[in-house]
Amino acid sequence: MDRVIYLSMTGAKALLQRQDALSHNLANANTDGFRADTMAFRAVPVRAQGTATTRVFNLEATAGFDPNAGPIRQTGSPMDIAVRGEGWIAVNTPDGAEAYTRDGRLVVGPDGTLQNHRGLPLVGQGGPITVPANAQVSIGSDGTVSARVGNERGVDIGRIKLVNPPAAELRKGPDGLMRAAAGEADADDQVRLADGALEGSNVNVVEAMVGMIAVSRQFEMQMRLMSTAEANEQRASQLLSIRG
Repeated sequence: MDRVIYLSMTGAKALLQRQDALSHNLANANTDGFRADTMAFRAVPVRAQGTATTRVFNLEATAGFDPNAGPIRQTGSPMDIAVRGEGWIAVNTPDGAEAYTRDGRLVVGPDGTLQNHRGLPLVGQGGPITVPANAQVSIGSDGTVSARVGNERGVDIGRIKLVNPPAAELRKGPDGLMRAAAGEADADDQVRLADGALEGSNVNVVEAMVGMIAVSRQFEMQMRLMSTAEANEQRASQLLSIRG
């Protein structure tokens, strides 16, 4: 009887984790550049010293993400960029590491550096990109950043590092940023940007809602299975007590 309870318990736990992932995706359905989380589980035998393996439990495998691009919408702002097709925008995290994002809402920080709207400096191929005071910024399709002050002619002040490592080599962190498993990815000159545009989330709201309903029903089934196992155990105890 304990095998039935153990099976339903581990199944319910896995469903709760799946529900968390779906809820997180729905909460970020309007987050620019967001990549939907995916989850996978595998059966792992429970091993104890000196005993045979009679139990297995569900173990969450490495959480992945949906690599498909989200919809691109035009904003008309010269500080908004979107990656066309495959590729990522490199940013520096607070710990000094390099991470990658598809969110192209850019601003000029208080120190003049080009940052995304979360305050993370963009990585330039020649170092940090610093924008002169009161300059008008324009960004080319290859990531080249130009600045023009007043009526002066615009000058190139840097080039945004754009990368395109294989999706299998990227790991999504709790902050929503991607990181390369092997360290920093190399710049890819083939990645192209669209200026005056932003990429939306790739979350399929309808699919996520249907998934949440399905998971909820499966969870209820696991709970009923546990209740059935408890009832059967009580009846078995009653029968044993009568025989005794």
